[in-house]
Amino acid sequence: MKKIGLLLSTILLTGALAACGDSSSASDKALNEKKLVVGVTAGPQEQIMEKVKEVAAKDGLEIELKVFSDYILPNTALSEGDLDANSYQHEPFLVAFNKDHGTNLVPVGKTVLNPMGVYSDKYKSFDELPDGATFGLPNDPSNGSRALYILEENGFIKIKGDKKETASIYDIEENPKHLKFIELDAAQIPNQLSEVDAAAINTNFALAAGINPKEDSILLESTNSPYVNYIVVRAENKDDPTIKKFVKAYQSEDVKKLIEEEFKGSIIPSWD
Repeated sequence: MKKIGLLLSTILLTGALAACGDSSSASDKALNEKKLVVGVTAGPQEQIMEKVKEVAAKDGLEIELKVFSDYILPNTALSEGDLDANSYQHEPFLVAFNKDHGTNLVPVGKTVLNPMGVYSDKYKSFDELPDGATFGLPNDPSNGSRALYILEENGFIKIKGDKKETASIYDIEENPKHLKFIELDAAQIPNQLSEVDAAAINTNFALAAGINPKEDSILLESTNSPYVNYIVVRAENKDDPTIKKFVKAYQSEDVKKLIEEEFKGSIIPSWD
């Protein structure tokens, strides 16, 4: 009985070790050379990726889409190996996600920018704004900082050097026009635009209000913005040949043409 018990223990231990060896996550293995599972958010990101699928297929790469309705699950699924890549987020969001969740996801290729714009019902250019003009600023930290970044990029304010991507109105060092910032709910700013001299509005809220970022803005976020979206992968896959093929398909002329024709400046291709 002792010999049988010892033999059984050895078999169980060997099996357990073998199971441990086989249980490595998808993130520990090379990616499939002919197929990638890619996560996107519903809407424009999904629509663009359908075109990317067509382009990639011509190069022998199949893309399986998984569509999400929130911003957390695509990163969770990627970190756990259920996705090979995702495409929906800008770098400041990714940095915060990695910090909060202890993950190591990395950007590998620029995709698009959903440009925040500055609008006015009273003035045709930002230069026309008088001294002491009122400016509607989104009252949440992420969008507020983004709006201030646009103003600085265009030379209308100066932000403290270490606060570029996290700035609030208290981090403004120079304000030559003496703009008076009024913090408002981002979703409500289109309805309150007539009550201020100018305001920053997110693309989705602008479009919903019938405002075209390309045609109606007096300032528009540039593709140099840190809020450009990226294709994101696990760190160990950033140099994988299949990922490079995927990025190439996304950053193709066919995809660029679709974005420009379909979204007419409300979404901008942001790769070189």
